[in-house]
Amino acid sequence: MITLSSHVLDTTLGKPAKKLPLSLTLPDGSMHKGITDDDGRCKTWGELEFLPGAYHLRFHCEAYLLEKHGESFYPFVDIHFTMEENGGHYHVPLLISPFGFSSYRGS
Repeated sequence: MITLSSHVLDTTLGKPAKKLPLSLTLPDGSMHKGITDDDGRCKTWGELEFLPGAYHLRFHCEAYLLEKHGESFYPFVDIHFTMEENGGHYHVPLLISPFGFSSYRGS
């Protein structure tokens, strides 16, 4: 079974990025929307069944960064990654600020 979660942290404020919209594109091209909770996490994608393949996770960060910091160099951040058969749980964290971001495969 494959599962997916994400966590968005605002490194300038040192706090979770609440209510930040995300879009997930599956290998078949279908798109699904999510939003971070009060802890900056997105861990529910409805009834999606994740299959092996290439995925695209878009973090729509411009509105959040403008609201919190008054400026945003990035309208969105795209992360492309591959999930494998029996890959278990995939966690894709995003660390953002108005002028930088970082991501890695979390646990």
